[in-house]
Amino acid sequence: MQIDYLTRALLAGLGIALIAGPIGSIMVWRRLSYFGDTLAHSTLLGVCFTYLLNVNIYLGLIIMCSLVTCSLMLFLSRSALASDTVLGILSHSTLALGLILASNIPGMRTDLSSYLYGDILAIRLDEVIGIYILAALVMMTLIKIWRPTLSISVHEDLAVVEGVAVGQIKFVLMLLIAVVFAVAMKLVGALLITALVIIPASCARQMARNPESMAVIGSVVAMLAVGGGLFCSSIYDWPAGPGIICVATSFFVTVFVIKKIYLYFRS
Repeated sequence: MQIDYLTRALLAGLGIALIAGPIGSIMVWRRLSYFGDTLAHSTLLGVCFTYLLNVNIYLGLIIMCSLVTCSLMLFLSRSALASDTVLGILSHSTLALGLILASNIPGMRTDLSSYLYGDILAIRLDEVIGIYILAALVMMTLIKIWRPTLSISVHEDLAVVEGVAVGQIKFVLMLLIAVVFAVAMKLVGALLITALVIIPASCARQMARNPESMAVIGSVVAMLAVGGGLFCSSIYDWPAGPGIICVATSFFVTVFVIKKIYLYFRS
């Protein structure tokens, strides 16, 4: 199948946007944006290991993000340190190690900007197919654990009383976030992954009436941001990844201002 680069980029972006809505909503509810930054920074280290071991980049990124998630859970269970402290240590240490390795791997230094800011326009058709397969797996898992996730987000102690396996659900959620971040890294880069997930969900939160509508609206906003960012990239020669984030931010600001004006006149 011969598909031009812009169509491949759009299809890949829409695939990530589909799961960005529900995943971003969960991250907003549970205040996991700092965890997202930690995973985002660790993706650069994952790319370095894929270069060194000569393995598939998505496989390497998923393994690296999963290892960071497991390390975080282990540190939190065995250490008296606060969660934000552990996240800060993991975030900056993995980023620093990734930058050191990247600067010493032949041929990777020239590609460093594409890993930091994304290279969605260079995505291949087989990668697009892989994104939709992973998106389907993530979506099916989310549907299965959606109700327990809502219970934990509303009141964790009450969820324990109701018999929800809180520890297992939280671990599965973190692994799902790790998979999404690993896949999205190629699209918007290590520095902007968290924004792609958090901003559409934050925009949707201002319009949604219930958790399900927030997840759906978040996906729609993410899709519009992908389409708008790629349009600006093709017309104005913007870098695609940052363009997507700027469009998403413009949606957030617009909805925020309109809601404030509406509430002002309503009162």
